[in-house]
Amino acid sequence: MKPARSQLRTFAGLRRVIATLRGPEGCPWDRVQTHQSLRPYLVEEAGETLHALDEGDPERLREELGDLMLQILLHTQIAEEAGDFRMSDVILGIADKLVRRHPHVFG
Repeated sequence: MKPARSQLRTFAGLRRVIATLRGPEGCPWDRVQTHQSLRPYLVEEAGETLHALDEGDPERLREELGDLMLQILLHTQIAEEAGDFRMSDVILGIADKLVRRHPHVFG
């Protein structure tokens, strides 16, 4: 069933789309991807994001950041399926690092 557009505006909604694509009834291509098979796409999308920054085009940057986010979400979904870590671990890890590196802000 197609998700409501309002759900697609949320991080949780996007995560459900990714999980559905990787699920038993999902996309055959997405279901077989691994960390290793996705490596070239991660590099490609990071490069395209840098190119969009260089161009100074906000619309292109928005699109490329979305493509880069897709790669991060796919890698995280694969890790969750394997029981390696969860999205909350990724978020906690970066939030904790930011707080730790900014004692002048967070005390």
